[in-house]
Amino acid sequence: MTFTFTALLCLGEMWTLHKPIIKAETGSVVTSGSPMTICCEGSLDAEIYVLHKEGSQKPWGTQTPEKPENKAKFSIPSVTKQHGGQYRCYCYSSAGWSERSDTLELVVTGIYHKKPRLTALPSPVVTLGENMTLQCVSQEGYDELVLTKEDQKFLSSLNSQFIYSIIQYQALFSIDHVTSDHGGTFRCYGYYNQTPHMWSVPSEPLEIHITGEQKPSLLTHQGQILDPGKSLTLQCCSDINYDRFALYKLGGADFTQNGGQWTQSGLSLANFTLGPVSSSTGGQYRCYGAHNLSSEWSASSDPLDILITGQRPFSPSLSVKPNSTVHSGDNVTLLCQSPYKVDTFILSKEGAAQQPQQLKSKSEAWDFQAEFSMSAVTSALSGTYRCYGSQDSSPYLLSYGSDPVELMVSGSIRASSPPPSRPMPTAASENQDHTVENLIRMGMAVMILIVIGILVFEGWGSQRQIHHAAEK
Repeated sequence: MTFTFTALLCLGEMWTLHKPIIKAETGSVVTSGSPMTICCEGSLDAEIYVLHKEGSQKPWGTQTPEKPENKAKFSIPSVTKQHGGQYRCYCYSSAGWSERSDTLELVVTGIYHKKPRLTALPSPVVTLGENMTLQCVSQEGYDELVLTKEDQKFLSSLNSQFIYSIIQYQALFSIDHVTSDHGGTFRCYGYYNQTPHMWSVPSEPLEIHITGEQKPSLLTHQGQILDPGKSLTLQCCSDINYDRFALYKLGGADFTQNGGQWTQSGLSLANFTLGPVSSSTGGQYRCYGAHNLSSEWSASSDPLDILITGQRPFSPSLSVKPNSTVHSGDNVTLLCQSPYKVDTFILSKEGAAQQPQQLKSKSEAWDFQAEFSMSAVTSALSGTYRCYGSQDSSPYLLSYGSDPVELMVSGSIRASSPPPSRPMPTAASENQDHTVENLIRMGMAVMILIVIGILVFEGWGSQRQIHHAAEK
């Protein structure tokens, strides 16, 4: 017996069959222009399958399955934005109508051509159990930003927020206590609330690696604060015999990989040459190790900040309180100041292995300043210091350096006891004191006799002049 679709609708709502299963064979997120197939799977005795799109007055399509198939396939040769939306299917047999299937959300991507950018914070390599944030950023003011993983339905959708410091829109997707299931390829998209099934082109794919606990070390022999044009080599090393190493810059799209070398002391290492440096070199770096027979990377090294000077057109001033020459155990404050806007001051010691100190600036009158306090200093803190300023919008790009300040810390601790009392006089010292006193008295007597002689001689000379004048 053959039924038309109109006749079937007149049979009433006799929902006796189990609801069918609906799915998109290539995934529910489809690129505009590509083919796709929606599959509706029901019972073996189903005679007609109906596909319905939400908001449509008429069925999107009907199909009679070929026996003994228990499914129908609705093909779309080239997907357009009109195909985005919610779909359900149901079927009919001699026993009546089935329930409607669950909803299939079909999304069409590539409708908007401004693609977002997806990065992992702090890194795309995450240790098991740690937290991770995926940052989706867009210059276009999409209402929502969506995170997807491989061919799965979208994982999360968040309202975009405009961030003034970067002049872009962003959404932060936080993943706490990552597991091995969080590894894989992620993308993000943007869409507007009026058209939630029409998405932008995807971001570049971001590969997330989940690692174990062993981590290498990342070093630089040229220091972390560099002038433009200077050469820079970062060295990743480990006491684990890794065959290859990777260097990652925070916010970057990919790793830089190098083969490992082995030293006689049992270390494996790789050198990454980044010089001559420029403003684009500034940033935070991490490195990882891996074995050739494994696709898994090690845990991340500790982060290493590379800071580039001369990127802000001013130099702060640096002074020392109370003095640039102090004793061990004293307290010292290095004051960094600038009349220009500074968000963070950086204090660097020439030749120091440790990372430079950083302090948020405080506004005092017309100045921005920060006080780097050192308590109970030792001679190890002696050296040449400079300070720099940075702004939050580009924290790895610094001002010119201040004039150098030399801090001298003596090895001896300043005495805090009262001054020693005067020693008791001895017989020898008393005789010496009397001799000195007698010599002083004799000297004074001789001086008095000389003065009297001079006066007598001058008086005698005056008498002779008067006598000669009288004779004439």
